[in-house]
Amino acid sequence: MSDATRRTAFWLVLLAAAGTFALTMGSRQSMGLFLPALNTSTGLGLGSISLAFAFGQLWWGLTQPFAGAMADRYGAGRVLVVGLALMALGTVLTPFMTTTLGLIFAIGVLAAGGSGMAGPAVLMSASMRMIEPARRGIATGIVNAGGSFGQFATAPIAAALIVGMGWASAMQVLGVMVLLCLPAAWVLRGTGARAEGAAAQKPVGAGHAVREALRNPSYVLLAAGFFVCGFHVAFLAVHLPGVIEACGLPTQWGGWALAIIGLFNIAGSLAVGWAMGRWRSKSLLAFIYAVRGLAVLAFLFAPKTGTVVLLFAAVMGLSYLSTVPPTAGLVAKFFGPANMATLFGVVMLTHQVGAFFGSWLGGKVYEWTGAYDWFWYMDVVLAAGAALVHLPIREAPLPARSPAAAAAA
Repeated sequence: MSDATRRTAFWLVLLAAAGTFALTMGSRQSMGLFLPALNTSTGLGLGSISLAFAFGQLWWGLTQPFAGAMADRYGAGRVLVVGLALMALGTVLTPFMTTTLGLIFAIGVLAAGGSGMAGPAVLMSASMRMIEPARRGIATGIVNAGGSFGQFATAPIAAALIVGMGWASAMQVLGVMVLLCLPAAWVLRGTGARAEGAAAQKPVGAGHAVREALRNPSYVLLAAGFFVCGFHVAFLAVHLPGVIEACGLPTQWGGWALAIIGLFNIAGSLAVGWAMGRWRSKSLLAFIYAVRGLAVLAFLFAPKTGTVVLLFAAVMGLSYLSTVPPTAGLVAKFFGPANMATLFGVVMLTHQVGAFFGSWLGGKVYEWTGAYDWFWYMDVVLAAGAALVHLPIREAPLPARSPAAAAAA
């Protein structure tokens, strides 16, 4: 393959993966804008609706290891087609649901499960398999920036659609938009195990790969830190518009804040992708979590003006999903790309367990206390803990072990 052909393939794969992440992440991260309208329409209460969103966060994570295992074996294309179809169906059906179980089914099972199948575990691994190790940092940064751009672009569109055509029609338009990702499934169709023919490292069984990974303390610490990331970002995605509304600011400031988070996370993702070639990933992760904690502390004690809210959103954006490239990079560094989708999917599962608690507790804390302050205090403590748990991680690759050797161990 010539250099020109290799470069074209490189950018085509990144465009497909980043574009898919943009539309799926943009749709998911804009759902918080519909929370007040869902509450008013159904009369279920903020706690019940938050439970549906929280279940969606958890289910999105639960699908990641299984979707990753299927992508490792059969290729990303088939998994993406099914995931996109489920996500579109769940989003379109949500306005027809009037019970908590109905919302859990539409938002939590169909839409979130489909989004998980078209999520970062599949997209990151599909990209990494076609990219040499020296360029994986910037590649994962670009794919991650695609998700951030989707949030930046979709949140204001969703807010405008809600004003212009009502929340139900606006949500259904977002569901149909997701289907624009289908051509990307064709581009990424050959990145599964069957496309690895020339590679030296072959995938092993998913169960064996996970058992080996869980024996590595660094992998466990990495997953623990990612739990905190999920706790934090899910709260922002679902409840930040409510936080802003509780500060007495107009509703549209919630859409602007989500858009600012997405915009600045583009810069954060690209910057951390570049930095991965120069500093240790574990140090970058510790720094990112520390910044989050300090930013939340500053926001708690600052006056809640529009300017402060947007500045807070900008800092949160720089650190929002910039944890994903170094986390994915460490998984690939530990174990190689052969079982990357499965092993990163397990880490994403811990992220989404944290997201479940962040989404659900955000609503419950507000119901219990009438404010979000106690949730922010928890978030600061967890951010400090996440910064510290990354320091003992050993960044050297693990020695390769054959399945036969592992079975004998």
